[in-house]
Amino acid sequence: MDTPATPSCVRLPRLGEPAPDFAAVTTHGALHLSDFLGAWLVLFSHPADFTPVCTTEFMAFAGIHGQLRAMNCELLGLSIDSVFAHIAWVRNIEEKTGVRIEFPVIADLDRAVATAYGMVMPGESATEASRCVFVIDPKGVLRAMIYYPLTTGRNTGEIVRLVQSLQTVDAHQVATPANWRPGDKVIAPPPRTQEDAAARMADGSPECLDWYFCTKDL
Repeated sequence: MDTPATPSCVRLPRLGEPAPDFAAVTTHGALHLSDFLGAWLVLFSHPADFTPVCTTEFMAFAGIHGQLRAMNCELLGLSIDSVFAHIAWVRNIEEKTGVRIEFPVIADLDRAVATAYGMVMPGESATEASRCVFVIDPKGVLRAMIYYPLTTGRNTGEIVRLVQSLQTVDAHQVATPANWRPGDKVIAPPPRTQEDAAARMADGSPECLDWYFCTKDL
């Protein structure tokens, strides 16, 4: 009896490491990851064109596209569909809803990009990409990943907030608390020595809950 073939191991991307490179056909022509160096990039996948949840998501992503660009952040979609299906679908969205999709969409028929980024979850579907989001910084480093099930549309406002947080962290060397929004207090880096911890508490700052937990305005 034949032994089933063992699938080759694929090393999934990791935070803080260079994002997997790619060369891809898109609705805006051929694109490479290197084309986005110098800008932030939100790369997201969807299961399939001409499906209702994905249609609502594309309309929502179109709604934040201008806001992201104002933050020096580009948007790039992907599914395991042909470029012709993508073109037909984005034209259909504009025709039926008036929403114009102006960001490129990767046609990943050979699953090269989906495989490199671990977008296919066989437990859900062996033929479709899950709803994944990857935030890549201007140096090409993967900074955040979010995975959603096929049945749940994404909150694009949270994706904007995530990029805003990462940009604030980089610019000011701080951290951001739960539910942080631009203009809220940020978390100051904690002391790294006992002496510094004691000095911080001696200051008696009302913004310090304890030596390890202090907030501040930017």
